[in-house]
Amino acid sequence: GTATAETPWVAIVGFGSLLSERSARSTFPNLRNFRLGVVRGHRRVFAHIAPIFIERGIANVELLQMSSLSTEPHEGETLIVTVFDIPRSELPAFYEREHEFRFIDVVPEPLPGETWPDLTDTTKTAIMCARFTDEEYFKERCNSDKAIYHERYGRFHVDRIWRDDIFPCGVYLRHCVLAAKGHGGAVYDNFLDHTYLGDRKTTIRQYLSNNPQVMQLVPPALFADRYNG
Repeated sequence: GTATAETPWVAIVGFGSLLSERSARSTFPNLRNFRLGVVRGHRRVFAHIAPIFIERGIANVELLQMSSLSTEPHEGETLIVTVFDIPRSELPAFYEREHEFRFIDVVPEPLPGETWPDLTDTTKTAIMCARFTDEEYFKERCNSDKAIYHERYGRFHVDRIWRDDIFPCGVYLRHCVLAAKGHGGAVYDNFLDHTYLGDRKTTIRQYLSNNPQVMQLVPPALFADRYNG
């Protein structure tokens, strides 16, 4: 095609399941330059309901263990994340799959003392999925149309998406912890200490210390590959 100002590759930030290179490659088979990075001034929160967990039968609706991960700006917090590049043509599918999020641009840096490969044809900023609000989601993603909302969420009996009274989906949390652990101690510790429940007080380190059974959960056979770090 003709040359444009847009780079052919777009950088994406992974902070939960996409910490796992296996997960990232199964979702983005054409990705390149899978690398570790640092994003300053943000934290992770388990603050929204993911219908896919209900659909896949891995949410515990009674105990409100149905939350997935997002990020939000927070002074003084730093995330160790994965960063990888995808072809720009795959962006629409990415936006569709991550429908419930706000998409923000961040500038990840290499880990101290590390360098990244030459990234001249990749965006300087990377896209990270961040916390939305129910009002914005309904207006901007559902065009204020109740039928669209019903298709996305309502049919799962979810009337509020973004909330502070829910807990992580256990199988998903275990997957994220294993993925972080696979990168070694610094990434593992960063995940445990800079990831919070919806209450914004309890860290995942505290939550797992109080709920050690989470790490014993076994994903359903159908999703064994998807949720094993």
